[in-house]
Amino acid sequence: MAGVNISMQNFNSAVQYALDHEVKWTRDPKAEPDLYGVHHSDPKPWDTLLGPVYSRAGVSGVIHLNGKLVCSFGEPGKADQTFSVAKSYLALLVGKALELGKIPSLDASLTSCVPGIGFDDPHNSQITWRHLLNQTSEWAGTCFGIPDQVERFRRVVLDPKPILGNKGDPRELQKPGTYWEYNDVRINQLSLALLHIFGSELSEVFKHYFLEPLGCGENFSWEGYACSWVDLKDPATGEFKKTQSVPGGTHWGGGVRISAFDQALIGQLLLNNGIHKSNGQQKELLNSAFIKEMRTPCPIAPFYGLLTWLNPNRKTFPGASSNAYFMFGAGGNYVWIDPELNCVVVTRWIDSDFYPTFTNLIEKSIKGF
Repeated sequence: MAGVNISMQNFNSAVQYALDHEVKWTRDPKAEPDLYGVHHSDPKPWDTLLGPVYSRAGVSGVIHLNGKLVCSFGEPGKADQTFSVAKSYLALLVGKALELGKIPSLDASLTSCVPGIGFDDPHNSQITWRHLLNQTSEWAGTCFGIPDQVERFRRVVLDPKPILGNKGDPRELQKPGTYWEYNDVRINQLSLALLHIFGSELSEVFKHYFLEPLGCGENFSWEGYACSWVDLKDPATGEFKKTQSVPGGTHWGGGVRISAFDQALIGQLLLNNGIHKSNGQQKELLNSAFIKEMRTPCPIAPFYGLLTWLNPNRKTFPGASSNAYFMFGAGGNYVWIDPELNCVVVTRWIDSDFYPTFTNLIEKSIKGF
C-alpha cells in the first residue's frame, strides 16, 4: 500500500459502523454504577470497585497507515480508562527490564528475581516471567485482598476455549505452564513484581522509557487501589517509601487512562519493531526480539502471545491478517497492529460483538484503494 493516497474519507463506512455500535456501558459510571465495568460478575464480596472510575467518551479511534495518521474520530484526545490494554504495557515493561539486565530471561523464576512477595512456596516457585505473560502461571494466592480463585473459570469474549465451571469455583491447580486461564489477580501480581524490579512507580517508568520518547503522555495516568500501597525500597538510597502498586487493567477500578492518539503511537512503535522515527532520526525504544516474543503463540493457547491476542487463521478478527496482534481491554478497547496491512487501528468503546465486522470494513477501506 506504500505510495497509495488514502484519506480519512476512505474510512467513512468503517467509522460510521463503529459509531453506530457503541458498547452498552454507561458514559457516567458515577451516575449509573451498575452499567460500567466487569467487576459485577465476580463472586461476592469481590464484586466491587477498589480503585477510581471516570466518565468516558463515546466511540473513538485513530488509524495509522504506512506510518502516518490518516484518520481519527470521536474524542481521540480524551484520556479514558483502557482496561486490559494495560496488560500489554506490563509486557513492554518486562521487555525493557530484560534489556536493562534487571531480569535475566523470560524463563527465569520470579522467586529468583523478587523473593519475598508471593512466589516462594513450592508451587509458585516454579513460575517464570513467561508463564505470567502468557497467562499460564497458575499462581495461587491473594493479591491486595483478592484471591486468585475469584478469577478461576473466567469467561473472556476472545477466549475460544469452552469454560467448564462457574466463575470463582474451586478447581485443582495445574503445574505452571500447562494450563491457560485469563486471570487479572495473577497479572496484578506480575505488576507488583515489576514494581520491585524497577524500584519506582510503574507509571513513571512507563512514561520515561516509552511515552516521553514518543512525544506523548499528556493526561496519562496509571492508578492503583486504595489497598495496593506497599513499602518499596529505594534502590538509590536503600530507604523504604510508600508506593502504590498498579493493576494490569481496570477490572476493580484504577488502571491506565490514556488517549487513543497515544495508544496509536505505542502501537506504531511495535509495528516498527521497537524503532521510533522522528525528524529523520531513529531510536530503538524496545528490542525487536522481544516484540517477536510478544507475537509468538503460546504453545497451549495459540490465540495468545505475551499479554497480546493473536489472530491464527484470521478466525477471531476476519479483516486482520493472520500475523496481526491486538491489545484488548473490556468495554471495546482495541489496538490492532497489523504488519501485513502496515496499519495500527485504535478503536475505543465499540461493542465487541460488532468488532469483527469492523475489521472487515477497515480491510476493505485499505485494500480498495
